[in-house]
Amino acid sequence: MKLDARTTAAVLVLLAGLALAFVSYFVLAAPWGFPPDSVDHSNPRVPFAPTFFVVGVMFVFIAAIVYELWPGED
Repeated sequence: MKLDARTTAAVLVLLAGLALAFVSYFVLAAPWGFPPDSVDHSNPRVPFAPTFFVVGVMFVFIAAIVYELWPGED
């Protein structure tokens, strides 16, 4: 299976967005611990982690734009 340049670029942007969203949510923003309702476990570890999550989701949608706007091979 040979991927053309636009598919490769779109998949790379998609994977970058998913990785950024996953890491920002589970590593930077959602501390695990008990009791779960304590203040220490309700605040994110990094104050701007939700911004990283939103940027990751934007990358996922931008992957479709990259695929559609990149000139394909005829």
